[in-house]
Parts: sequence; structure tokens; C-alpha cells
Amino acid sequence: MEVKIIPSSSSFNVLALLLTFLLGISNVLADAPAAKISSKNYTNYLQKACHSTTYPQLCLESLSSYTSTFETDYLKLCSTALTVTLKAASNTSSLVKALSKQRGLSKTEAGIIKDCIEETGDSIDELKRSLDAFGSLKGSSDIQFQISNIQTWISAAITDENTCTQGFDDRKISDEVMRKIRMEIVIVARLTSNALALINKLSY
Repeated sequence: MEVKIIPSSSSFNVLALLLTFLLGISNVLADAPAAKISSKNYTNYLQKACHSTTYPQLCLESLSSYTSTFETDYLKLCSTALTVTLKAASNTSSLVKALSKQRGLSKTEAGIIKDCIEETGDSIDELKRSLDAFGSLKGSSDIQFQISNIQTWISAAITDENTCTQGFDDRKISDEVMRKIRMEIVIVARLTSNALALINKLSY
């Protein structure tokens, strides 16, 4: 006589759980390569965009951790570049203000730093105006006019930053504090230049 084995309900439950687990594993393994491909595509996109900037390596280094934010959206890339630049300018401004309170500065050095604080402040204001205008670009009835204003403000920010560094160069100051301030301002100026180069490539 043939004996038939009828699986219990608990056996079915175990099989169902095992199947679900295996399917979950396969989905994770399938998604992992796709995620890597997307990340690589975003990085390649950024590299290509940065190639048109004045300082490509700095562009790549400053924006590489934000690729998931803008992916392959050029408008978001430009906005992110501005945001990163504004943050760097704000940090530098705080540093310069802190160093201005350091003891032992000569009258000339204190004067240069004071001018630099004012110029950095103007630069921050212009970058903020640019970023605010960027936020309303999509709803603007005259995008070209808005982009032109943004370019003007960023160019003014670059002028302010360069004026600050020229103040150091003209007096050939060698103090370590002065060199540190100049180095920070130069980085901000280069970030600003890169942001402008990216925005100049916008087309509508």
C-alpha cells in the first residue's frame, strides 16, 4: 500500500519563510550593483561638469559627497555648488573674525584683517542673494534675467574675495596668522569661481 505524506501547516510556513528570505536576498543582491552603477554615473556626471570649471580638482573634491543630492540634475548641481561656497565663506568669515582678536597684531595687520572682514561679509551677502534667486528660478517668468543677476552677484563676490587677498599680497605679510587667513580666502574665491563657471553653462 502506498503511503502518502501530507505536509503539515507548519511545514508550509517554514517553506514560505525560507522562500521569502531567499527572495529578499536576491533582491538585495540585484539592487546592490544597480546602486553602484548609479553612484558611478553621478560621479562621472560631476567629473564632466567640473571639467569646465577653473579649478576642476577642487570642484570634484568639494562636491563629490553631494552627488546623491543633485544626481544628474544640472540646476541642482549649480545650487549645491553655491550652497557649498556660501558655507565655506561663512566658516572663513568666522575664522577671520576670531583671528582678528589675536594679540600681537600690528596696526597694519589689524587694518588689513578689518578690511578683509568687511569684504568677506559683502561676499557672503552676494552669495546669499544668488542662492535665494536660484530657489525661485523654476517659477520665474524671466529666467534669463534672473540668471544674469545671479552671475552679477557672484562676480561681485569674487571681486570682494580677491580684494581681500590682494591686501595681503601688496604688503607681503609673512605672519603665520596672515598666511592662514589668505589661504582660506583663496579657497573660497576658487569655490566661488567654480560655482560661476558652472552657472555660466546654464541654458534656457
